[in-house]
Amino acid sequence: MIRTVRTIAELRAHLAGWRDQGHRIALVPTMGNLHAGHFQLIELARQNADKVVASVFVNPTQFGPNEDFSRYPRTPEGDAEGLAKAGCDVLFLPSVETMYPLGAEAAVRIRVPGVADVLEGAHRPGHFDGVATVVARLFNMVHPDVALFGRKDYQQLQVIRHMARDLAFAIDVVAAPTVREPDGLAMSSRNQYLVGDERRTAVELINNLRMLREQAALGLPLRGLEAEAEQRLTAAGFEVDYVAIRRADLSVPEDGGEPGLLALVAARLGKTRLIDNLEFDSA
Repeated sequence: MIRTVRTIAELRAHLAGWRDQGHRIALVPTMGNLHAGHFQLIELARQNADKVVASVFVNPTQFGPNEDFSRYPRTPEGDAEGLAKAGCDVLFLPSVETMYPLGAEAAVRIRVPGVADVLEGAHRPGHFDGVATVVARLFNMVHPDVALFGRKDYQQLQVIRHMARDLAFAIDVVAAPTVREPDGLAMSSRNQYLVGDERRTAVELINNLRMLREQAALGLPLRGLEAEAEQRLTAAGFEVDYVAIRRADLSVPEDGGEPGLLALVAARLGKTRLIDNLEFDSA
């Protein structure tokens, strides 16, 4: 059975028993409303550790003033059931007061310069400050040996890796592949907001990323490829924030023939904002 804990004291007491037995501990941070992609993280965590902790916390500090914090779906019972089936040992289900005892507005914040300032960071100011802040707090509460994050949120993954290195967290940050629907759409809690024909249209995100991979391999000018992809998505009904081809560290390449490139996209379809990415060296 999975054990649900809600306080830091209870969490630490439980983890101390594991450490006394020499267990390696994994952390999977989530915002809940879990799907198959999250459960794959749990399965990967079990391959990297003896015991697995998952947190479910909808973090207010990473939502902008006009974003969907209040609308974000909360499904704690279903989350607990799914986590138990996936092999999670402990569900940490803290309140906002537990995570931010002085209040979210008075909270000490972490800013990761550079990698957090472009793409998502440029379109959602302060978002990655909130992400880095809550993940650092979870790292301090759990002290895991390994932490698991999905590649779908590629920039988030790079922000967390940067933070973990710079703040000397003794934690292995492990990335899990993006889990996709049969038609290629990346699994996301926000997919449930898609209505009517939007769900069928949403697959154009991955279709365009695959096209970018093919075109870049031909050596075509990258900035032109990005502009053409944005035009195709706009014609399909998206409001595009960015289409970008980047190096793994999110710097801007000049040559599509470089190894290790990826394409990233963020676009709104109706009321739903979707992100995705595709590494060019992947199958």
